[in-house]
Amino acid sequence: MLNKITKYINDVKTEMGKVIWPTRAQLIESSTIVVILSLILAVFTFGVDFILNRLLKLVL
Repeated sequence: MLNKITKYINDVKTEMGKVIWPTRAQLIESSTIVVILSLILAVFTFGVDFILNRLLKLVL
C-alpha cells in the first residue's frame, strides 16, 4: 500500500513538471478578459430582466 502511495506521489511530481504554466502577463490578460465578459453578461442579464419586468407589469 505504501509503495502505491509513493508511486502515485512520484507520478504526480513528474506530471506537474510537464505543465507549462502561464506567465504573469498571460494570467493578468486572461483574468481581465474573464472579468470584463462577466460584467458584460451581468449588465445584459440585468437589462433583459428589467425590460421583461416592466413589460409584465404593463400586461398585468
